[in-house]
Amino acid sequence: MDSMIISIITGVVALVVGLGAGRMIFSKNTKKQVEEAEELAQKIVKEAELRAETIKKEKQLEAKERFVQLKAEHERDVLDRTRKIGENENRIKQKEQSVAQKESSLDKQLKDIDSIKENLNRQIEVVNTKRTELEKHQEEHIRRLEKIANLSADDARNQLIEGLRQEAQSRALTLQQEIIEDARVKANKEARKIVIQSIQRTAAEVTIENTVTVFNLESDEIKGQIIGREGRNIRAIEAATGVDLIVDDTPEAIILSSFDPLRREIARLSLQRLVSDGRIHPARIEEVVEKTRRQLEEQIIEIGERTVIEMGIHGLHKELVRIVGKMRFRSSYGQNLLMHSRETANLCAIMAAELGMNPKLAKRAGLLHDIGKVPDEETELTHALLGAKLAEKYGENPAVVNAIGAHHDEMEMQYVISPIIQACDAISGARPGARREIMQQYLQRIKDLENLATSYQGVEKAYAIQAGRELRVIVEADKVSDVDSDKLSFEIAQKIQTEMTYPGQIKVTVIREKRAINVAK
Repeated sequence: MDSMIISIITGVVALVVGLGAGRMIFSKNTKKQVEEAEELAQKIVKEAELRAETIKKEKQLEAKERFVQLKAEHERDVLDRTRKIGENENRIKQKEQSVAQKESSLDKQLKDIDSIKENLNRQIEVVNTKRTELEKHQEEHIRRLEKIANLSADDARNQLIEGLRQEAQSRALTLQQEIIEDARVKANKEARKIVIQSIQRTAAEVTIENTVTVFNLESDEIKGQIIGREGRNIRAIEAATGVDLIVDDTPEAIILSSFDPLRREIARLSLQRLVSDGRIHPARIEEVVEKTRRQLEEQIIEIGERTVIEMGIHGLHKELVRIVGKMRFRSSYGQNLLMHSRETANLCAIMAAELGMNPKLAKRAGLLHDIGKVPDEETELTHALLGAKLAEKYGENPAVVNAIGAHHDEMEMQYVISPIIQACDAISGARPGARREIMQQYLQRIKDLENLATSYQGVEKAYAIQAGRELRVIVEADKVSDVDSDKLSFEIAQKIQTEMTYPGQIKVTVIREKRAINVAK
């Protein structure tokens, strides 16, 4: 503080001296002014000293007050720290007391645990002693049992296990047979129900087609024009159509013979146009036949498109549509192939719906299952495998491809709809009136039925009646009793069922007649 006052006074003196020096520069000769300046400077110095003294006293007072304030604060801090130290000492003492109590408690618990451990050890020793005694008693008991039964414990255990196993196997086999028999009965019943419902809900047509077509003429004079000079017209027609023309004594008619209905249809339409036009010569014949073939091809595509629309089948490749239309001019055992495929498709859809499957997919497979019977080129593959190949080629569903290839067991069935297609194909082909049976085959089947019945001992005669749907068996009354008649009827029916293939059912009737004859003389 003193150094600050001295510096202030020194500054004032320097200021005064400076002012005086300045004035001396401007007025060196003015002595009076110098004196006045000195007096003024002394006055200023005195005032400055007084002022400095005053400031010094004020600062001293402020310093004392600050000292007193800092001292009070220091004393408060000391008191607070002393109080906190005392509290901490109290807490430490309490913790020490608590720790001491816990240590005493732990010591007590350890002593209790030691006593419990000693007690448990004594009990374990007692248990071990009793277990040893029990094992000795058990061994003695087993030795007595073995001595009584003459069997060791292992032998007795093995015999018991074997007996239980055999009993369990016997019960399991019995239960398995009961379950299988029950499932077979229910499965046959449900399958029969589904098949009958499917057949009843499908309207089938009786379609019989022959290998010949009769072309009617207005007069026999046209036969000469058809034959032509030296037979050149008829040879041109046969060469262009691949159909044999039979011109005989049948009035006003010509017979078209071919196993291919499509060729017969082309020949019939061509002849119809040639006869109506009147110009019949080889060049004209070739032109008309070619034109008819193109028009029939358009008709085939139209038939295919109409069929798939009526059946509700979408997304079919155009080549498959053409093959479907071509089936209209193909027959199998006298049954029109397109009608058979439509019927099979409807049966498949109904049966699939009954079984909770996809009816649209089943109907699609049913319609296409015989497309291999109308190939554009000759092949060594069977119609089922060829049909599967065509369906796969034109992007059909794998389930449809497998159903087509497997409907005659020529391919392994991999999808559930495959056996449905096979069953519906058999239903459509085996129903009464579906197919024409060749006379020789029909006679052979009748003869086989009668020979099968006459092969049994005691059978006198056998007659197959009602087109082979019933077999009447006449037995000798002296050799076959009434009880034997029932047994014979059952045996013949079973043998027919296992050895012969036939549509529908065959009823076996065994007739036993006892005649008592006396002559009155």
